[in-house]
Amino acid sequence: MQTEKVRVRFAPSPTGPLHMGGVRTALFNYLFARQHKGTFVLRIEDTDKQRYVPGAEKYIIESLNWCGIIPDEGVASDGNMVSEASSRHPFAPYRQSERKHIYREYAQQLIDQGDAYYAFDTPEELESYRKEAEGRGDTFIYNHAFRNKTANSLNMSAQETGRRLMENNHWVIRFKIPVNKTIEMTDLIRGEVSVESDTLDDKVLWKANDGLPTYHLANIVDDHLMEISHVIRGEEWLPSLPLHYLLYEAFGWQDHRPQFAHLPLLLKPDGKGKLSKRDGDKLGFPVFPLEWNSPDGDRSRGYREDGYYPEAFVNLLALLGWNPGTEQELFSMEDLIQSFSLERVAKSGARFNPEKARWFNQQYLRSRSDARLVQDFIPVLQSKGIKTTPLKAEKVVSLIKSRATFVKDFWDLSHYFFVPPQSFDMTQKKKHWKEETPGIVLGAKEVLEACTPFDVPSIDKTLHEWIEQSQLKTGQVMNALRLCVVGEPQGPGIADIMAVIGKEDTLARLEFALKTL
Repeated sequence: MQTEKVRVRFAPSPTGPLHMGGVRTALFNYLFARQHKGTFVLRIEDTDKQRYVPGAEKYIIESLNWCGIIPDEGVASDGNMVSEASSRHPFAPYRQSERKHIYREYAQQLIDQGDAYYAFDTPEELESYRKEAEGRGDTFIYNHAFRNKTANSLNMSAQETGRRLMENNHWVIRFKIPVNKTIEMTDLIRGEVSVESDTLDDKVLWKANDGLPTYHLANIVDDHLMEISHVIRGEEWLPSLPLHYLLYEAFGWQDHRPQFAHLPLLLKPDGKGKLSKRDGDKLGFPVFPLEWNSPDGDRSRGYREDGYYPEAFVNLLALLGWNPGTEQELFSMEDLIQSFSLERVAKSGARFNPEKARWFNQQYLRSRSDARLVQDFIPVLQSKGIKTTPLKAEKVVSLIKSRATFVKDFWDLSHYFFVPPQSFDMTQKKKHWKEETPGIVLGAKEVLEACTPFDVPSIDKTLHEWIEQSQLKTGQVMNALRLCVVGEPQGPGIADIMAVIGKEDTLARLEFALKTL
C-alpha cells in the first residue's frame, strides 16, 4: 500500500560519469522532496552489465555530495545504506543487482497472466528483420502483427516452449502490448498525453542470458515496492511512459501508480540538439560535475576542477528549465527549496549558456568574505613558492576579487603584489616613458619617501599635491608609476598597490625601473 508521503528517487545507471543533466534531475527530485518534507532516495540501477563502468557509482555519489544533494535513503557515500534507511529497511537493498531475485517472480506473474511471453528470436534474426523492414521503407516494430510470425511461446505448444527454455539461455521475456488500445496518461509538466498501443514495441523485460531484468521491469517493480510517489526524470524517458502505464495496469497497481514529470532536455548553446560531452570539448566547458578519468584513459573536465563553487553549479542547473516567475537569479539551496515547483518547469528544452555559468560563479565568488577567499588563495600562492601573511593576502583579495571569475584567476590578477616586475610592457613603455619621465618618477620617489603613514589616503594626498605643485598631468604621472611598480597596465589604483606592497618595496621598484627603463 503506497504511503501518502512524498517519496522520490534518483536512479542513475553506473555506465559512466554523471552528466550535468543527470545532476539537474537529482536536484529537482531533491528540491521537491525537501519542499514537501518528503524522502529523497538514491537507487543504483546497475542491471546493464554490458555497459557497467568500474568507478562510475562512486563518481555519481561523490558528485551528488559535492553539490549538497544528500539522499535521505538509499546508497550512501561509503557504498552502504544511508544510516537513516538502515534502521527501517523494508525498502532495501538499493542496488538493483542486489535485488535480482525479486524481479523474476514479477516477470513470471506477467507470463502466468498472459501479459508477457517467452521470445526465442536470436540477435541475428532480429537484425535481419530490421533490415528487411528498412528495405521496404518501413520502421521495424516488434508488435502484435510481428509476434504472430516469430518464434515465441504465443505460437508454440507448452511442450515446445518448455523444451526451448531448457535448451539454452538465449531467450527473453517480452511484454505483450495490448492491441488497438488508447493509452491515456498524465504528466505533471506536459499535461494529458495519449498514445496508440499499436505504435509500441513488445519491450524485453527479462533476459535469461544474465538473469537480470531490463530497466522497464526493474524500475516499475522497485518504484512500487519502495512506495515512490512521484517519478521526476528526463524527457528521454517520455517514450517509455505508455509501457510503464501498461505495466502498472498489468500488475494491478494502477491505483498506486506514482505521478510522472518529465524534465526538458539540456540543449547545446546554439539550441540545436542535446548537450553532449563533444559540445563541451569543442567549446571549452565541462558537462560533468567532477573530472572523470575513464578506464580507457579518456579524461573529461569537471566543474569542480575548473574552479566552480558547488553553490554556483547548483544555481545555474536550477534555472535550466525552471524559473521562479520573478527576476531573481541567485538562489541558495534553501531559497530553491522554498521557491521550486514542477508547475514552473518548462516543456521545451533549456539552452545552456557557458558564459552565464561563469557569471554565476563570479557572483558567488564576490559574495564570499575576503577571509574565506584567502583560505582558497593561500594554497595557490604556496604552489608558486610565495610566502606571505594572511593579512597581506586578504588585502590583495579585497582589491582584485571584483575582477575574478574563479579563485584560480587570482594569481594572474595579483602576481605583481608578490613579485616585482623584472621586465616591462613594451607597448606601455613606448606610450608612457618619454624623455621627461625619469625626472617625474624620481620626483615622485622623493615625495613618497617622505610619505607617512604609507597608506592609501596619505599616498593619494601626497601624489596629487605634488602633481598640482609641479603642474604635471595626473595621467602622465600615474601611468608612469604603474609601469614602474606593476610592469604592465593592470590592477587597481596605484595608491592601493603601493599601500599593500609597502614603502620599501615601492621605492625599490621605482629605483629598478629608473635603472632599467
